[in-house]
Amino acid sequence: MIKILVLLVIGFVVWGIVRAYQRSLAKPPASKPPVVEDMVKCAHCGVNLPRSEAIYSGGELFCTPEHKQLGKK
Repeated sequence: MIKILVLLVIGFVVWGIVRAYQRSLAKPPASKPPVVEDMVKCAHCGVNLPRSEAIYSGGELFCTPEHKQLGKK
C-alpha cells in the first residue's frame, strides 16, 4: 500500500513539473522597451540624426566632420 502511495506522489510531482514547463514555453519572452533618443538637426544641412551620432562644435550640432568644417549655413 505504501508503494502505491509513493508512486502516486511521484506521479503528481512529475505531472506538476511537466505542466509548469509547458506553461513557461507558452509565455512570450520578456522584451525590453525600445530606447528613445533625442533627435537633433545638423546646423549645416538640416538632416535629423540621433544626438549620440551628432558632432558637437561651437555650440552647434553637425552630422559629419565635413559639415563641421563648413560651419553653419
